[in-house]
Amino acid sequence: MSAASEFFYEMIGLYLISLLGFYVRRKGILNEHANDVLTHLLLFVTLPALILFSLDINFSLSLIKEFIWLLAMSLYILTFSILLANWMRKRSTLLSSKRTVYESLIIFGNQGFIGYAVSFILFQEQGIVYLTIFNVFYLMLIWTYGIYLFTKNKQSIEWKLIFLNPGILSTMIGLIILLTPITFPIIISNVLESIGKLTIPLSMMVIGSLIAEIEFKRFTTFFKNQYLWKVAATRLLIIPCLLFPFIIFQLPFPVLVVAILVSGMPAASTISLYAKKYGGDSQFASFGVLLTTIFCIISIPLLYLLITILY
Repeated sequence: MSAASEFFYEMIGLYLISLLGFYVRRKGILNEHANDVLTHLLLFVTLPALILFSLDINFSLSLIKEFIWLLAMSLYILTFSILLANWMRKRSTLLSSKRTVYESLIIFGNQGFIGYAVSFILFQEQGIVYLTIFNVFYLMLIWTYGIYLFTKNKQSIEWKLIFLNPGILSTMIGLIILLTPITFPIIISNVLESIGKLTIPLSMMVIGSLIAEIEFKRFTTFFKNQYLWKVAATRLLIIPCLLFPFIIFQLPFPVLVVAILVSGMPAASTISLYAKKYGGDSQFASFGVLLTTIFCIISIPLLYLLITILY
């Protein structure tokens, strides 16, 4: 079985878990509070555990070069995403309540849930390490610039909450573990592994459950909105394709794949929360997240296939 075929096979497994999440939510096995509970469980427990377990590895000089490339590509793609989203917002004729949402959906992808799931099925703990490094700038940006886009007020950014964010906190602790002789005792490492690996199935179930909450009539209305299709095309295809020129630098295959695929993740569900909290159009945000999440089923395998052909 080729690498591409094996990846498609693994992706089908993820989609089936999402389908299960859709089913149990539709049938009422998961109630209306389930998504909030599962999301908090992922953000505060299983994902930090996965990051900590994955970063508890032997440090080598070769990792420094790979980390520098990952940070450089992350900074590059985030900068281009901001510039592109700003240009697209200015050219739009959307109402003010939708324009900031439109811009934010383009910039910020779901690099947490689906990003970690895809990286793990491809490269196991190595993929999580690469994605954790690639996400350092992203996590800081979504908790600062992401809020600023909605409020236009730097004073509204709660810096204390940013650095106590479980994603950032676990990343910082994990990097200390990685860069020093410190290591977790076997029993702690085993617990972190067991809890952390729940992230992948739980994250996909949450995605399926979120889709199940959307009413079909509302979906068909937003389905006709040209700007949501522009978000989908930009977020899922145009932005990740901006990283393809890095192929000429002959980077290690896992480094390149993680950077490109994660840059093409569907829009972040956090944008819906920001819209609801800061007065944006939360329904528009939710459907942007939904549409990109549905079509990432096609775009992620397509991007992976392109990488394997061009690499």
